Amino acid sequence: MNNKSFIGIIPARYASSRFPGKPLAKIGGIMMIERVWKRVSEVLDTVYVATDDERIFDAVKSFGGNVVMTSTEHRSGTDRCMEAYNNIGQKHDVIINIQGDEPFIEPKQIKAIMECFDDDDTRIATLVRPYNPENGFDPLFDSNTPKVVLDKNMNAIYFSRSIVPYIRNKHYLEWPKSHQYYTHVGMYAYTVETLAEITRLPQSSLEIAESLEQLRWIENGYKIKVGITEAQSIGIDTPEDLQKAEELIKNMK
Repeated sequence: MNNKSFIGIIPARYASSRFPGKPLAKIGGIMMIERVWKRVSEVLDTVYVATDDERIFDAVKSFGGNVVMTSTEHRSGTDRCMEAYNNIGQKHDVIINIQGDEPFIEPKQIKAIMECFDDDDTRIATLVRPYNPENGFDPLFDSNTPKVVLDKNMNAIYFSRSIVPYIRNKHYLEWPKSHQYYTHVGMYAYTVETLAEITRLPQSSLEIAESLEQLRWIENGYKIKVGITEAQSIGIDTPEDLQKAEELIKNMK
């Protein structure tokens, strides 16, 4: 592992159109935000929750976590990470932005994104998961699961909600077994200087079209280094997802 200093920041909003109060929802009797914070803390010495709500702030304090208040006006978790880092007032080389709704995040996923910075040229990193062709076409078609195209140096060329690449002269049901597709795992890491730069960029045309902020960075010439993870994690977007997570916890006991 390189000698860079890492800080983990977990953006956590209370307001959510599909699931208000999601970070405080309990899975197996433990708040989701607590599960995320503890898992990330297995790898990183410094981890903070960044929130805009006193209820989340107090909840994180109650289980002994580090937490920092941020503005309610941020467009994205990326913007919230930048303010949080500035408010914390510590000096680090790399900021890792971890989704607050991934209670089953694996420590090895954190390590995989950290290893991207073994290359001193890396300024932004993220993770992808090889798509299993045995899952067939329909899950790959899901627009809520962005697909990623990589170059030979493990940099992301493009992210899309559509299936890319298109495979000519084959029926679409054959596509998963004809090409190694990759799906995006929504974790990012950035050098401090780069995060400051990209949060000042205006929205780009591709970002607006696909509603994927990482396309803004690519359009502006930034390379995104990609790490591979095989770990299967479960994101909690709706109350129905929470129920699935409860069942998973029961089966793990």
